[in-house]
Amino acid sequence: MTAFFRKQTANAKNDILSGLTVALALVPEAVAFAFVAGVDPLVGLYAAFMIGLITSIFGGRPGMISGATGALAVVMVSLVAEGNDMGAAGENLGLYYLFVTVILMGIIQMLAGVFKLGKFVRLIPHPVMMGFVNGLAIVIFLSQLGMFKETIGDEKVWMQGQPLWIMVGLVALTMGIMFGLPKLTKKLPEALIAILVVSAIVIFGNLDVATVGSFIRDGGGTGLSGGLPEFQTDIFNKVPFNLETLKFIFPYALILAAIGLIESLMTLNLVDEITETRGNSNRECLAQGGANIITGLFGGMGGCAMIGQSLINIKGGGRGRLSGIVAALALLAFILFASGLIEQVPIAALVGVMFMVVIGTFAWSSFRILNKIPKSDVIVLIAVSALTVVFDLAIAVIAGVIISALVFSWENAKRIRARKRMKADGTKIYEIWGPLFFGSIIAFNEKFDVKNDPDHVEIDFVESRVSDHSALEAIFNLVEKYEAENKSIKLKHLSEDCKELLYKASPKFREVIVEDIDDPRYHLAADPEKFTKPLSEYNL
Repeated sequence: MTAFFRKQTANAKNDILSGLTVALALVPEAVAFAFVAGVDPLVGLYAAFMIGLITSIFGGRPGMISGATGALAVVMVSLVAEGNDMGAAGENLGLYYLFVTVILMGIIQMLAGVFKLGKFVRLIPHPVMMGFVNGLAIVIFLSQLGMFKETIGDEKVWMQGQPLWIMVGLVALTMGIMFGLPKLTKKLPEALIAILVVSAIVIFGNLDVATVGSFIRDGGGTGLSGGLPEFQTDIFNKVPFNLETLKFIFPYALILAAIGLIESLMTLNLVDEITETRGNSNRECLAQGGANIITGLFGGMGGCAMIGQSLINIKGGGRGRLSGIVAALALLAFILFASGLIEQVPIAALVGVMFMVVIGTFAWSSFRILNKIPKSDVIVLIAVSALTVVFDLAIAVIAGVIISALVFSWENAKRIRARKRMKADGTKIYEIWGPLFFGSIIAFNEKFDVKNDPDHVEIDFVESRVSDHSALEAIFNLVEKYEAENKSIKLKHLSEDCKELLYKASPKFREVIVEDIDDPRYHLAADPEKFTKPLSEYNL
């Protein structure tokens, strides 16, 4: 019992320290994504707090961190802009359209959980998964490069000279601490220690570098300080709830819901692999949906799982729900009480942490296996990585799954075989091997010589599986061709579901399909009660 409590205490310590580190990393991300979407930084911070807290408590993957994300922010840009155009100048109507869209997005995500659609993430092939993490690592890396720019007048330009070298030095120091500290001791959270050390150097060294506070002000914000999220009653006053509004927001809500679920469930799978545990995808859909509904009602921009912050948490020792709860509550505490302190954290420290996340996220093994896996998998891996960078995660994953499915169909279409032999009475037997489905129909039809075959033909499906309607249609047409030549055709060893569908298609199949099964494997599968003697007495 003592050992149990000691273990729980150790886990709690790791969760708390890791959660604090994640909270610090959430601040610039939430602020940056709010700017991308064209809304106030507090809208992004409130989203990170509410989404993070609700999914940590009710989600299907302990240790996974959720919040405002760039993948969603990119879609929200045009939504907010179009919404603003619908109202008067300065009315900021786009923000309220955003809140309504986030609520509808949450409803769609909850429906996905109710109908248990989360399980379909299992259909995502491994090359797609590797392409996803590689592409996301590149996206995170590219997003951090913008931090190496400074504002001069109204423009952002690349740093040069001393400011650049100071920035590079602080980033390198952060990365060096995160790399070296675990080699000395694993009891301290390397990311949090690195942020604290670099922050102390900047503050006590009075270095003129970009900080969280200057980053917010450069983006047009006033600071991190704010109150508790408030219920947005103006949603119901400013947004007309009619068919026109639904037509406007529904496409955006559907896209946001799809991107949010794909990113969340892919991150869930990745965390599952790292921790060697199993999350609940349908529960995560419900939690994400519920969190987005609440977030929309209380003035947040919505969100989903964040792979970067999730990896920071997992690698910092955060495994339980407590880590996400601490991160969300710490973020709220920053907004309410400690905005002045957090605004002093140098951007370089957070960039260094994210660069280490990039190194840890990228599947470096993909370079080693490129010449060891099928070329089709290489194409999928590279395509998903590129599409993630150029477009977004949802398009990349969907495209990867489609490519993989087409390759799978093509490969299986080539496996259809027909072994031909003659019986003593002159009947020609076609023994079909391989899956019969839409992709293999042409090859299947080419196996038969209807005009030159004898008067009696049997087609044996003992080693084949009739998979879809196209296959049923092919069998139906083949039977009609033989009958048009006044030849007898019999079908053997069709599955029960296939026979049922053929019987519904035409009564004549009652005469074509052979019900008397003479294969011992089918006797065993069909009616085991027929066998009353020990198995050793049968000649199987």
